[in-house]
Amino acid sequence: MTSDRQNVVVVGSGPNGLAAAISLARAGRAVIVFERAPHVGGGLHTAELTLPGFLHDVCSSVYPFGLASPFFRSVPLSSYGIEWANPSVALAHPLDGTDAVSLSGSVDQTAADLGEDRAAYTRLFAPLVDRWEALLDDVLAPPRIPRHPGVLWRFGYDAVRPALDVAMGRFRGPRARALFGGLAAHSTLRLDARPSAAIGLILGAMAHAVGWPFVKGGASRLAEALAAEFTSRGGTIISGRDISDLADVRAGQSVVCDVTPRQLLRLAGDRLPAAYRASLSRYRYGPAVFKVDWALSEAIPWRATACREAGTVHVGGTLDEIAQAEVAACSGAVPERPFVLVTQPTVADGTRAPAGRHVAWGYCHVPHGSPLDMTGRIEAQIERYAPGFQDTILARHVLTPASLERLNPNLVGGHIGGGTMDLGQLFTRPTWRTYRTAAAGVYLCSSSTPPGGGVHGMCGYHAAQAVLRDTERGRKP
Repeated sequence: MTSDRQNVVVVGSGPNGLAAAISLARAGRAVIVFERAPHVGGGLHTAELTLPGFLHDVCSSVYPFGLASPFFRSVPLSSYGIEWANPSVALAHPLDGTDAVSLSGSVDQTAADLGEDRAAYTRLFAPLVDRWEALLDDVLAPPRIPRHPGVLWRFGYDAVRPALDVAMGRFRGPRARALFGGLAAHSTLRLDARPSAAIGLILGAMAHAVGWPFVKGGASRLAEALAAEFTSRGGTIISGRDISDLADVRAGQSVVCDVTPRQLLRLAGDRLPAAYRASLSRYRYGPAVFKVDWALSEAIPWRATACREAGTVHVGGTLDEIAQAEVAACSGAVPERPFVLVTQPTVADGTRAPAGRHVAWGYCHVPHGSPLDMTGRIEAQIERYAPGFQDTILARHVLTPASLERLNPNLVGGHIGGGTMDLGQLFTRPTWRTYRTAAAGVYLCSSSTPPGGGVHGMCGYHAAQAVLRDTERGRKP
């Protein structure tokens, strides 16, 4: 390995690692990416998990930020064959009987179905959707003085609050409250904790602004497109190579690590100062995910029509039920009736399964590292709103928290967000140094850095900017 300071090594080829690599290659750096798996992409991976011909996204699947994030919008994805499969209904949330509240199209279209909360829903989301690009410019940025203080203030007023407070304070009816509770539950925080409302606001606004699309053909296509953009700029990817010590790849170069604090401690060891190691060791990881993929003989037989058209279905009942399930998962207990997030890619992308067949997956939150099998409880929740669902199952594949971490060590204990995103770890993650570490020339670019979880590539982009600023100022790697 050459010691030329213009060279940069990136450890890990998840979306943030690839975003960092592309950004550095664009700036003229010679970049090499090492990936432990035989394929690029980290959580951007598609495989026949159940039966031949049934394509399942192993981890992430729905990508509003694929269309919306400033970094992804800078990559000519369509030139690499990326097609977005946007379902007609972004999200449906079934309630009792045949009722379901849906989120689709314009704010007015969704609000029209909320009765007494129509005006309140419009007041909450319309200003965010009208200026969504300005909102994302600040929300997906590193800690800094906001460029759009007006829109950020409007967002932040509710975003820093507990989702329960926003749902109960803004809305009077159970349907709007349940819809917002399901959106906020993506935060993997208790809904009575700050700032659990933030992710509900962002995801709701993005559903109206750009939709909640799948990648046609599977998530792997997106990883392959990012890798192709990187290699077209002279970058090199070495897959199937597990880096166990940064000394193996550093040789005087800058190193950008798409890993969480736990892996950085393993990679850098005693070369990090004791105080910094102690800070990393205190970094907190939240509840885990238990995921089931299904090969289906037919579409899920939801009672509610909106659920049959939706790419994503939130199965959890009322706001109170969702809140109780999330409290249990965050408190070390196992929810009897978990909040289940279901995706149905074949609603919008028929290439995922043989003709007439379907794929779907569902996950729920469980305590960190939980060994309990949640398959029965997940399927019972779906059966509650889709009687006969279990009769459509041809095969299933289960991913426990432990198996998720084996697939991707960044999913520590089965947690998928790169670390808890409460107020204590929202802005200064994993420490006040954010992308920089206490070892000169070693950087972090994973979702353990701002702006945190989600497939948007912005953690990698901002880490790359830190590398470029430091090398331009002559800081020694």
